[in-house]
Amino acid sequence: MNTSPQQPAIEAIGVSKIYGHDQTEVIALNDVSLSVARGEVMALLGPSGAGKSTLLTAMALINPPTSGRIVIDGELVMEGANAKIDLRAFGRQHLGFVFQKANLIPFLTALENVQVAMEINDMPARSAKQRAMDLLDHLGIADRANNLPDALSGGQQQRVAVARALANQPSLILADEPTAALDSHRGRQVMELFAQVAHESGAGVIVVTHDTRALDVFDRIVEMEDGRLKPGKPSLR
Repeated sequence: MNTSPQQPAIEAIGVSKIYGHDQTEVIALNDVSLSVARGEVMALLGPSGAGKSTLLTAMALINPPTSGRIVIDGELVMEGANAKIDLRAFGRQHLGFVFQKANLIPFLTALENVQVAMEINDMPARSAKQRAMDLLDHLGIADRANNLPDALSGGQQQRVAVARALANQPSLILADEPTAALDSHRGRQVMELFAQVAHESGAGVIVVTHDTRALDVFDRIVEMEDGRLKPGKPSLR
């Protein structure tokens, strides 16, 4: 797909999500429009029930919106609940995910957890192994490549999860509460890692978080309330 540095990593345009109907109708997202640039790291804040995770899963092509459009790298991928492309194949190639728990495969080493993400996309094993090692090295965890997840600290597991998210060179990385289980020091390290990844790889990064201790690392801060976006705040950097 042809993209340019000016092409947004993702655009959510007039996105709404309604659960139930009539007396049980709940509006989780109400006409939300949001654009994230390639190379930008954005924090998405708000109280529980504000719609943050609903918006993130809509942009992740996991939870289709009721109405509105999702455009990734200039390609219309969702219009309302209607997929315009093969969502699973598109997601494997263009999206990376990091969640509150690293969700590493427990019987695979750190290296293998990253490598398998590329082999699923039919990359030859030798090439996948080399790229996996390069990513672990870049993220400062190559010395733990042969360790199983239970031998890694929480911060180390999240670094492996970030490496896995980067494996297929996605244009967009989505993270849902990735520091919730970490102490303040490790949490800040992970937030700084997302900023580094966005700025160096050119991927757009969206982080849903309640953790306000490291907001200065973000390029942009957007708040949600009652299914709507509030005006963003500039980074403190």
